[in-house]
Amino acid sequence: MNHESGLRHPLSLRFIDHPWFGPTILVIAGALQTLTFSPFHLWWLGPLSVFLIVLVTLHQASEKLFRAGWFIGLGLFGSGASWIYISISEHGNTSVPVAVLLMVLFIAGLALFHGLAFWFWGKLAKESMIRRLLLFPAIWVLGDWLRGWLLTGFPWLYLGTAHTDGPLGGLAPLTGVHGITFWIAVTGASAYAIWWLVLSGHRKSAAATAVLTLLPWFLAPAMKQADWTDLSEQPVTFAAMQGNIPQQIKWDPDFLRDQIVAYLGMTEAHWQRDLILWPETAIPIPQDQAGKVLDHIHEELGDESTLITGIPWYGYSDRIDDFTFHNSIMAIGGGEGIYHKQKLVPFGEYVPLQGILRGLIGFFDLPMSSFTPGPKYQSPLVANGINIMPYICYEVAYPDFVAFNARNSGLLLTISNDGWFGDSIGPLQHLQLARMRALETGRYMLRGTNNGVTAIINEKGEITERIPQFQRAVLTGEVFPATGSTPYMQTGSWPVLTLAVILIVFVRERVIPKNPTP
Repeated sequence: MNHESGLRHPLSLRFIDHPWFGPTILVIAGALQTLTFSPFHLWWLGPLSVFLIVLVTLHQASEKLFRAGWFIGLGLFGSGASWIYISISEHGNTSVPVAVLLMVLFIAGLALFHGLAFWFWGKLAKESMIRRLLLFPAIWVLGDWLRGWLLTGFPWLYLGTAHTDGPLGGLAPLTGVHGITFWIAVTGASAYAIWWLVLSGHRKSAAATAVLTLLPWFLAPAMKQADWTDLSEQPVTFAAMQGNIPQQIKWDPDFLRDQIVAYLGMTEAHWQRDLILWPETAIPIPQDQAGKVLDHIHEELGDESTLITGIPWYGYSDRIDDFTFHNSIMAIGGGEGIYHKQKLVPFGEYVPLQGILRGLIGFFDLPMSSFTPGPKYQSPLVANGINIMPYICYEVAYPDFVAFNARNSGLLLTISNDGWFGDSIGPLQHLQLARMRALETGRYMLRGTNNGVTAIINEKGEITERIPQFQRAVLTGEVFPATGSTPYMQTGSWPVLTLAVILIVFVRERVIPKNPTP
């Protein structure tokens, strides 16, 4: 019994109230969530993590829940996002102590989102165990959504993403990743409720709760086999070049020509392919200075071939009434169009408060960290009559952004340069995000990267072809454009978010005893 809050566990679990045991369990529970994602794929640890979190926090006084949530965030982001250290230290010309400090600040800052969500949970549910159990999934998913939106967002490490290879993946075309996360949270909270009901003698209620909780886990695998979109019977021949250019020389003027020559050489045997893909900033000079390179590509391409490449863009922008740089991708040859990246990476592509931060340390002066975001509602690229919606690097992490822009496209495409994160788990997590976006939209996702993983992902989120990391190689295969939309493409995450809000309103208005007794 915790006399401070009036909440109680089904059993006497006083050891959880130990000053360090509870926080340790919360940090471990947060870290377990990292193991659900690539490259570990232990999706079943998701509900277990939620159960442990509920076990420790359900009885705590409301004023302690902010700290509890922060510990969970420390475990999750400390284990799952510490790859940021590589870009700060190895590529940001920053000393080890400063890099460690910035990494810790980054992790601690992200963990505040979990702290805020749990503080809000305590304020809404107060000391009612039933209200806390009912509100937990709603608060969790709204906290995730807030983290993916506020201050450009960090839509990474959502629990639902693990189910590209898990049984709930079939929900993705219906609800998106937030719907899957919601049900994982329901499962963990329900496991606690079932335990409490059994010990209270309410075995029929426990059985009914178990059946309702497990039903989506059994139905979703069959739903994943449903075809929400129609694939063309006519394949598009495809080739992607993975140059494996070391990040240390990426923007070195002495090596710019060598990089372009490398990609031209890799493409030599593939100019007749329908679609050719080079990765993010594969041409490392602005388009207004790359005329000879672009003309050469035009001359080499077959009559029906299109090459799509990442390239910086420099020119006058009517939106800001000035000349500016964009991180862009353009179609050459049988296609047309240019797309400017909208979701920029803080510090990597722009520096917040740059008037203050520029020049303080090397990390704030990374090459090409002065991009401007592109305009909203940009048109897809076109290749031989096929609309292709591109996403550059970080953009593929945003579920609603990808789904909305995919509506008028037959294929999805993402380019990246994950060389910033070395041999960490970051690039593999990034690949899994692209897989979830393909599953949500029922479309092929073509992924081209500098050093891996370059891959073809089908409409079920499955990798059909891939190139291992850290190899210079060419990927070839066939892809199939899609027509039609998944339910998630039409609605986005709003049904799940609305359900969460309705649940909060309903549970707050209900008269529920603090601690019902059996």
